[in-house]
Amino acid sequence: MTSPRPSSRPAVRLIATDLDGTLLRDDKSVSERTVAALAAAERAGIEVFFVTGRPARWMDVVSAHVHGHGLAICANGAAVVDLHAGGTFLEVRPLPRPAALDVVRALRAAAPGTSFAVELTTGIHYEPLYPPFYLDPGATVATAEKLLYEEAPGAAAPVLKLLAQHPELDPDVFLATARGAAGDLASFTRSSPTALIEISALGVSKASTLALCCEERGITADEVAAFGDMPNDIEMLSWAGRSYAMGNAHPEVIAAASGRTVGNNEDGVAVVIERLVAEALATRPTAPTAPTPPTTPTRPTTPIRPTTPTQQPTPSTPARPTPADPL
Repeated sequence: MTSPRPSSRPAVRLIATDLDGTLLRDDKSVSERTVAALAAAERAGIEVFFVTGRPARWMDVVSAHVHGHGLAICANGAAVVDLHAGGTFLEVRPLPRPAALDVVRALRAAAPGTSFAVELTTGIHYEPLYPPFYLDPGATVATAEKLLYEEAPGAAAPVLKLLAQHPELDPDVFLATARGAAGDLASFTRSSPTALIEISALGVSKASTLALCCEERGITADEVAAFGDMPNDIEMLSWAGRSYAMGNAHPEVIAAASGRTVGNNEDGVAVVIERLVAEALATRPTAPTAPTPPTTPTRPTTPIRPTTPTQQPTPSTPARPTPADPL
């Protein structure tokens, strides 16, 4: 594991971590070591934010491990949700439907064969050729143009992100193609090992929403430690004062991060959190030791005089008991 250079940097006040491929193991579980590390961070006064591309409805895997504030950043920064309240949306940064339609047209021209899905605050819907989401059996299947249609601006549910999938292109080539075709219309990134692109409103990313949440708390970028593994984490890792690419991270993520940890299956996030907690506890000022109260001097006891044999009194002097004599 490598760490950012420790030159008189501020203490970490907030940890921001991606989920899939980062905090979660490949089987989508949270290890006991990671659960313990998250709890230790909160006890040490370090806030923890889960920052993910997942929608709010897929956050059950970590909702039990959110302490304190209960907040998570979902959909690559398009939503802030309260996991303590069942994933209630607190803030939404939607992709305008006209911009989404323009992106659809641009990608159909630049990469024929692209299929689309639309992630709304109410669920996901997709085109007939888009790989189906078996976790969302109630999804509507229709063309992207129909899915994005609304009778009046703002009348339909907000669009969190548009997803574009290509059956043949290399994932990084597809991302570069999409950015070249419509990079002025929206923000493009990816987190899947397949050619699946995630499209948000211009300026919306994990980093920009995390920055807003930190600003509300008076936390600077230098006081944040971030973890990630895929291109949708690059902006966040570049923004945070301390950033760690996972051992299994994409090469561009490794280049963007200031540090590196072991892989997600080896609890790489927990490994660093344990060290951050130890650092926080070691540098925390200790309360001054209360002075020992002065002892109240005990009153000196009058020593008992040793008894001496009494002389027989003369007949003219009656015998008087001394203080040491029994009465």
